Amino acid sequence: MPVATMPPHRHDLNASARPGGLRRAGHRLLVLVAAAVVGAGLLAAPAHAAPTVDEIEAQIDKKWEQLEPTIEQYNKVRAQLKVNRQKSADLQKKIEPLALQSELALNRVGDLASRYYISGPSHDIGALLVSAKPDTLTEQLTILDRLAAQERKEVEGVLAVRAKYDGEKQKLDTLIATQTKQQNDLAAKKKQIDAEIKQLEASMPKTTVKTAGCPTINGVLAVAAQKAIKTACQQVGDPYVWGATGPNSFDCSGLTQYAYKSAGIYLTHHTGDQWNEGKAVARADARPGDLVFFYSGLSHVGLYLGNNQMVHAPRAGKPVQVSSINTMPVAGFRRPG
Repeated sequence: MPVATMPPHRHDLNASARPGGLRRAGHRLLVLVAAAVVGAGLLAAPAHAAPTVDEIEAQIDKKWEQLEPTIEQYNKVRAQLKVNRQKSADLQKKIEPLALQSELALNRVGDLASRYYISGPSHDIGALLVSAKPDTLTEQLTILDRLAAQERKEVEGVLAVRAKYDGEKQKLDTLIATQTKQQNDLAAKKKQIDAEIKQLEASMPKTTVKTAGCPTINGVLAVAAQKAIKTACQQVGDPYVWGATGPNSFDCSGLTQYAYKSAGIYLTHHTGDQWNEGKAVARADARPGDLVFFYSGLSHVGLYLGNNQMVHAPRAGKPVQVSSINTMPVAGFRRPG
């Protein structure tokens, strides 16, 4: 009689129902859930955006705040060091003749002592010993003693003055050594901060915008500004038409709108709105690509190129052109984006 067999799906079910099978199934489920959680975490992890131009400039400003006092301290120490080195050189010049003078005086005393030690009293002194009266001999010997004492006194005086200058020079030399170390330490610190600033400057997206009809502009920092400048400059010579926004004719806010639209930034076709759509920028901080507005009513706008120049659509009868911003009263600058 054939033996009945259990259907495969029933067999598998029973196998999973056994304690070992349940544990294995549970383990697999935990692994899958953990993988899903990790995967979701990786996908959800925010990407670190590259620092903006403004952020890099803020870092450079901070580094410069550290560097400027270091530079001034370096200048102060260097100036003091120059003065003290000159003082030391002047003292050295005074010491040199004193050293020669003391050496000559010592030689004279040495010659006198050697002469009496080797040959004894001179012929004249010998004659005094034989024929001179005792008081005369005593007087002559006293003179010789005085002569030796005078030599010793001279040497002592020279050495005292020399010691004084040596002491002053030693103080100066110690101060010079200290200031030299300070100068070297400050120079090393300056070099380090300089390197950090250069590294930050190297990370700045510097570009050159060169377009027919406009001057070559170096150091345009923002990509959007670069694109807007190129687009606006390409329109030089196009006619001014009231209410036009391109591509072949423009009014003033139509040109700036068209230029920044090419860079992915939408501005309203109205000078007042464009004023409010940009970030306020001081004139001293204005960069190529900023919008420059004129008159108290903000009735005109151009695209700033730097060096007090702009590209704009001036008025009817005058095509898009490059001109000075100083021909009209400037109301302010705004930075789109």
